[in-house]
Amino acid sequence: MKFWQRKKAEAAEAVEESTLADRYIAAVEAHRAEKDRFFGQSGHSPLDQTQRDTFEGLAYWPPDPAYQFSLPVQRDDPQTITFQTSDGAEQPYSRLGTISLRVEAGEGTLALYEDESGGLFLPFRDSTSGTESYGAGRYLEPQWIDDTSVLVDFNLAYNPFCAYSYDYSCPLPPLENWLQIPIRAGEKAFVDGG
Repeated sequence: MKFWQRKKAEAAEAVEESTLADRYIAAVEAHRAEKDRFFGQSGHSPLDQTQRDTFEGLAYWPPDPAYQFSLPVQRDDPQTITFQTSDGAEQPYSRLGTISLRVEAGEGTLALYEDESGGLFLPFRDSTSGTESYGAGRYLEPQWIDDTSVLVDFNLAYNPFCAYSYDYSCPLPPLENWLQIPIRAGEKAFVDGG
């Protein structure tokens, strides 16, 4: 009898995990649909009117819960780091420490930064940069879970506005955030016209 009770409990747990994954995927897809509406309809979109007229949506990798992580932060003494921007200017950020992650293709370490408003900032390049994703890299905005760990979701990785228009100045990921592995999650390279 215990065998069947254990199997029933395992089946219930599998259904619950499946339901959570389905909800997560639906939430990511809803976020993407909202972003696509903004890009295609808003006057604040980085796309010009001609681009918005033919815009059919951004390109994304399918949502994958395996690219969402709760990661401990290896804190350093905060130090100000100056990022180069796409137009040659400089922008200061506070370096807080590092996070380490493992994906199917390998592992890597990334530096975690804080912007002037106190928000977390994680710019990165990976081995898809320049082919499958934007060449200059992508951004993430992790969230603190507690004082020692952050939620990092690569399904929410996005291109900076300078990927769509030269009118924008964007900080470039520093060399320490150039991963040698592919991160096939989040936004892909922009192809003009959708």
